[in-house]
Amino acid sequence: MSVSSHSLRSASSRLDAVPGVILAGGRASRMGGGDKGERLIAGASLMERVIARLGPQCDGLAINANGEPARLAAYGLPLLPDTIADHPGPLAGVLAGLDWAAHRGADAVVTVAVDTPFVPRDLVARLQASAGDEGLALAASPGADGVIRRHPTCGLWPVALREDLRAAVQGGLGKIVLWTDRYGAGRAEWPSTPVDPFFNVNTPEDLAEAERLAAILGKI
Repeated sequence: MSVSSHSLRSASSRLDAVPGVILAGGRASRMGGGDKGERLIAGASLMERVIARLGPQCDGLAINANGEPARLAAYGLPLLPDTIADHPGPLAGVLAGLDWAAHRGADAVVTVAVDTPFVPRDLVARLQASAGDEGLALAASPGADGVIRRHPTCGLWPVALREDLRAAVQGGLGKIVLWTDRYGAGRAEWPSTPVDPFFNVNTPEDLAEAERLAAILGKI
């Protein structure tokens, strides 16, 4: 199951290549605890599915996860724990990704939640095309009621704003859009048919529904 970061690099001709981070630092309480990313859909884990879809779009991948790192070593990717204690939420994972991207000399990072197994194969390009003046962009798709909803854990984040984000997280801000709205984040929209690409697996019932949706798509 080893997936090296080298094998996931996008073509060197891509001018705006960015690294990607899979957010897997949550406690998965509604799933009964443990590593949500190891849950299987049609024989492939959530983590494997996100790697397969996001990896080819990015200049390297890393996983944001807390706890014992050896349990995820088989993926062969850098592991980035939260740098702020007490599990303050996904913004802490975004911040860890921004620190990693800055260390790599990148201008931005793309994040995807590990519980989003059908993430679009054109995510990065469309987020870049939709970025606001500060370089931020979030993914969005229609809900069952037709209302367009943003998916804050699937976004493009500029390294230039990482200290602003650090101060916000340290100050107790937990809701992502309260921060992104400050900086005029753009919105990249996808249709939700035949499958919402941002379908979110939070519960055992969601996992069963993801099995059904995977059969519709027919491949990872």
